[in-house]
Amino acid sequence: MTSASGGADMVDWNLAVATATRLVRPGPEVSRAEAAAVVAELRRHALEAEEHVRAFTGMRSSSLTAAAATPVLVVDRPGWVRANVAGFRTVVQPLVEKLQARRANSASAGVLGAVGEKATGIEVGALLAFLATKVLGQYETFAPAEPSLEAPDSPAALFDKPRLGPEGPGPGRLLLVAPNIVHVERELDVDPSDFRLWVCLHEETHRTQFTAVPWLRDHIQSEVQSFLAETDVDPGALLDRLRDAAGSLGGSLPGAGGREGRESASSANLLEIVQSPAQREILGRLTAVMSLLEGHADVVMDGVGPAVVPTVAEIREKFQQRRDRGANRLDLMLRRLLGMDAKLRQYQDGAVFVRAVVEQVGMEGFNRVWTSPNTLPTKDEIHDPAAWVARVAR
Repeated sequence: MTSASGGADMVDWNLAVATATRLVRPGPEVSRAEAAAVVAELRRHALEAEEHVRAFTGMRSSSLTAAAATPVLVVDRPGWVRANVAGFRTVVQPLVEKLQARRANSASAGVLGAVGEKATGIEVGALLAFLATKVLGQYETFAPAEPSLEAPDSPAALFDKPRLGPEGPGPGRLLLVAPNIVHVERELDVDPSDFRLWVCLHEETHRTQFTAVPWLRDHIQSEVQSFLAETDVDPGALLDRLRDAAGSLGGSLPGAGGREGRESASSANLLEIVQSPAQREILGRLTAVMSLLEGHADVVMDGVGPAVVPTVAEIREKFQQRRDRGANRLDLMLRRLLGMDAKLRQYQDGAVFVRAVVEQVGMEGFNRVWTSPNTLPTKDEIHDPAAWVARVAR
């Protein structure tokens, strides 16, 4: 995809997939019959969860076509890698175009570009190998257009095999990562069938959000593309930001020497370190939207749960304990650097916002949040639900 393009991309995506597939840890040990049963049950639960979510939220797909066009794929860890590589290729196109323009003025662009793409491919592959063991499910907003699947490696293949591209952006798709779901249900020692349905309720909520709100995907894509368009591909500018960040971590910059400055710097992840002021503003809006989406999904999965998941209270308690407990020190460091801690805060902050709004104005009043981009909560309103209610719901 890249070497044949003469250095047209920033990442050798084939190498990224090969690296991740080689490095990713194997999933839990199961027999082939057990694996087939898990895959079949996840497909059934995904269909069942769709009606539960729509009944609880009052949200319906804008059309039958919209729902049918967003497939549910049950994948293994390499399949999750392939799906996300396809999404990454779609998202980073503005950066690719910037890099192409910059390389056009460099006589050594071809050789340096090919070397850089392979190095970045290995780095991206290592990152994906780490993340591929963490994700239970994912609504892939920037999935490539159909056809989204390759032919299975054999007629007996269990898992869906997402294409790597290079089709343009499509309507999205839902991924359920079967090995990770089995791993966590065993770790928590909970009822497997209940846990699988509970996970599907969360992920199906995301699918419903995007199929029932036609403008939501385009809005998020516009914000992401604006964020990427602001990226400075000048290595000197990037080095300056990293140098400033290093100074902040050491308490050597003016204003960063105190306790507050050090805590602020130490909580930054890699994405925050290299942002421009314009990107921070865009990311603030994106953070508010993602907090809403994640919190809404958590509220729905727990709201639907008591009626259809008998052991939901036990599952939630053990799952929350697992989140709070974290992992080993290296794992925690990687999570902070990659911004995964911020992801967990999005669940918590968003859930508090959704519950507070529903308590004040009911589910119908809350659903006004989906009217337009102007009715989405701001970053401040996520922490002040009454302010959103006063501005929108009343």
